[in-house]
Amino acid sequence: MSATALAVQGHRLIQIGVALFLFTSFQGFAVPYFAAPNLGRSVHTLSGFTGVLLVAVGLVWPKLKLTSMPSRLAFWFLVYSALATIAGFVIAALLGAGGSIIPIAAAGARGSDAQEMLIQLVMYPAAPTGIISFALILWGLRGNGVHENAVGRARSSAATEARRVD
Repeated sequence: MSATALAVQGHRLIQIGVALFLFTSFQGFAVPYFAAPNLGRSVHTLSGFTGVLLVAVGLVWPKLKLTSMPSRLAFWFLVYSALATIAGFVIAALLGAGGSIIPIAAAGARGSDAQEMLIQLVMYPAAPTGIISFALILWGLRGNGVHENAVGRARSSAATEARRVD
């Protein structure tokens, strides 16, 4: 994938991360009003953490060595995974449910079977998409961290210097 396209994707991740900071700033005021305030606090913390993650990954994104399809797949899977996880926590906090899938955060809050199933349907697909995205990102970070052009210039410079010595 071109460096420009990777830079655009990285910039979008940074924008989504900052949008999550804004969301978590306002959502924090609503924590006591959720049906399950403990889950509301979890939404607040998770949104902030996810914002930091997306900003950090967005800064690294232009350095990935991925072609077009894996880059798009990693990008959209990461965005989906992050937002689906947050959405599941928001739904759980609003409904006062979630004990079947996020028992520690729910602190005993359990909804009807339909509510619990809704939360599961939103959150379960987030795990494999996140894992695939992070695996692709790790694959994209392969190498020694030195850009190939810099290595090529260093080799060329060393070869030129060797010719001068001879």
